[in-house]
Amino acid sequence: QVQLVESGGGLVQAGGSLRLSCAASGRTFNMYAMGWFRQAPGKEREFVAAISWSGGSTYLVDSVKGRFTISRDNAKNTVYLQMNSLKPEDTAVYYCAARRSGTVRIEDINYEYWGQGTQVTVSS
Repeated sequence: QVQLVESGGGLVQAGGSLRLSCAASGRTFNMYAMGWFRQAPGKEREFVAAISWSGGSTYLVDSVKGRFTISRDNAKNTVYLQMNSLKPEDTAVYYCAARRSGTVRIEDINYEYWGQGTQVTVSS
């Protein structure tokens, strides 16, 4: 069992930056692939970024490439989402997710564990 707790969300002006963190419980964190998803009001949840168990493989959705970076620190059981050049359309609740298999996937059905989410609001 893995428990995930996100932090780092907040209100920021367009062009600003935030770093989201996701702290995971459990001794096998370094075996899990991790993902970030987001859900805006009235919209379906969408994939944002994912990272393999080792950190050697990452994938980001086109809309955030060049602005967001996903990374992990297995010694700290934590995955990060660095978000730069934020836009109002990035406003959403951001969720961290863990996948028992260590490989990257973009579909949310492939992730077994989810955090409670953290709100990111970007004002124009």
